[in-house]
Amino acid sequence: MARIQGVEPQQANWFVRFVYWMVRRKLGHVVLPIKITAHHARLLRSLAEMETGQAAARTVDAGLKSLASVKTAMLIGCPF
Repeated sequence: MARIQGVEPQQANWFVRFVYWMVRRKLGHVVLPIKITAHHARLLRSLAEMETGQAAARTVDAGLKSLASVKTAMLIGCPF
């Protein structure tokens, strides 16, 4: 359980709502780390840019990136 509450869509500005929409489209729901990061819009923007850059990288095959992501999630106990 998180120590602080995440930003709910009713409290969010337009940028945070857009990010929530993108995350919901990709994962099916808005995960708690994104809601907590939404307290600081510049940090949320930087996180989004990093994720976009990593997804756009073409030096490694997409299937291998997916396998590495699953393996990492299993090692640290991440549920998604």
